[in-house]
Amino acid sequence: MKTKNEIVQNWLPRYTGLPLEAFQPFILLTNFQSYLELFCTITGAEIANPSANMPSASARGITMINFGIGSPNAATIMDLLEAVPVRASLFLGKCGGLHDSFSLGDFILPVAAIRHEGTSDNYFPPEVPALPTFNLQRATAEIVQQHSSDYWAGTVLTTNRRVWEFDEHFKRYLGRVQVVAVDMECATLFTVGAYNQIPIGALLLISDQPMIAEGIKTEESDKRVNRQFAEEHIRIGIETLQELERNEPNIRKLRF
Repeated sequence: MKTKNEIVQNWLPRYTGLPLEAFQPFILLTNFQSYLELFCTITGAEIANPSANMPSASARGITMINFGIGSPNAATIMDLLEAVPVRASLFLGKCGGLHDSFSLGDFILPVAAIRHEGTSDNYFPPEVPALPTFNLQRATAEIVQQHSSDYWAGTVLTTNRRVWEFDEHFKRYLGRVQVVAVDMECATLFTVGAYNQIPIGALLLISDQPMIAEGIKTEESDKRVNRQFAEEHIRIGIETLQELERNEPNIRKLRF
């Protein structure tokens, strides 16, 4: 295999357990096996290969992939998706909300992401902003409101640092850069999506409030958030992609 195209066409089925011809044109991305299982419950899909590194399932014109946690995995899946004709992809992730006015279960619609993870530097110079595909975010916002929900919009910071909740210096830095949430994937997904010309958006669920000690995520608090909010999160993702399929605008980014 000498070309990128040859590599990704070989690797995408190996990573996901799904043959290339079975991939649907609309992609839901997640970090969580529980989200993939809920997608199957909602749609009647079956997981193609539960033991795959990035297990996946397809139904209703959508393929959902659990690509794992962190920016290297985010870059990997956005590179591998070059192997199939993706019309739109949407990330359903979780984040730490940083404002006192936020509540667990609130939605964050990122308008941009700060590239604090390092992985995206392999694709574009540091001064290139990490931006989602605008029309994907607009469509997502409309579906959120149709669910009688609302969302916070703002910039998120994507970091490759997993344990920082004790670090007061880092917390002060988060305040200085004026971000509304912290995650580990968005900036990489947006950057590598732009690099590969794959439309990509994101809808994040606030699963913890890491700026205060009692708000740091625990096993029990995460289970509670999943029970209360995960199904709606997934349904919004499905309906957003279905709406794009019915009435697809020009969602691709310009490339110069």
